[in-house]
Amino acid sequence: MYKLILVEDDASLGYLLSEYLGMKGFETIWAKNGKEALSLIEANSYHLVILDIMLPDMDGFELSKKITSLFEGLPFIFLTARSMKIDVLKGFSLGAVDYLKKPIDEEELVVRINTLLNRLNTKFIDESMSGNYEIGRYGLNTGTMELVYDGKTVKLTGKELNLLVFLVKNKNKLCRHKEILTTLWDKNDYFNKKSMNVFISHLRKHLRQDPNIKILNFHRRGFMLQIRE
Repeated sequence: MYKLILVEDDASLGYLLSEYLGMKGFETIWAKNGKEALSLIEANSYHLVILDIMLPDMDGFELSKKITSLFEGLPFIFLTARSMKIDVLKGFSLGAVDYLKKPIDEEELVVRINTLLNRLNTKFIDESMSGNYEIGRYGLNTGTMELVYDGKTVKLTGKELNLLVFLVKNKNKLCRHKEILTTLWDKNDYFNKKSMNVFISHLRKHLRQDPNIKILNFHRRGFMLQIRE
């Protein structure tokens, strides 16, 4: 199941959209301001963020910049009443994968979300790293981007998938920060390192059911996926 976070301060619209998207099979969390959204994104993994622009604490443009810098690889779309050309262009220049104007038909929104997620999640790893993996008592299918444990499935985000496969390919070995960052983030800097730490935290939560699996942190050096046989 895909997980969405809707950032909308209008109580009526926020409730309506979150309920409707839930009925259509999306696990949807509703945040009413930017600060709440950032806290939720840091604590949990999501596949798509739906952003209003006119928020009470920070506008959606500012929020999108923070999302891009802290949670690299997390796609977002704007759903807003601001329909001037300059706003649309600014939205796309900030990295939005779509810009939708209110009011929008709920069925059209679902179609657009499904189309975007299917397109964004078609290929995240190269062929040399694709396939099925056994990770302790977990099974990982890179084609469907699913992590399975005891019949229960978690749908990974693209960045989670990349990072987990990288660690699996180097299991029980130290993966240095620089190596991970230059391979998966293309750049070794403070903001990407912070983003990496967030995704490591997500993976730890996904893998916590098996006590024989740990992602160890070696201070200022790197991480190791430890799998005890």
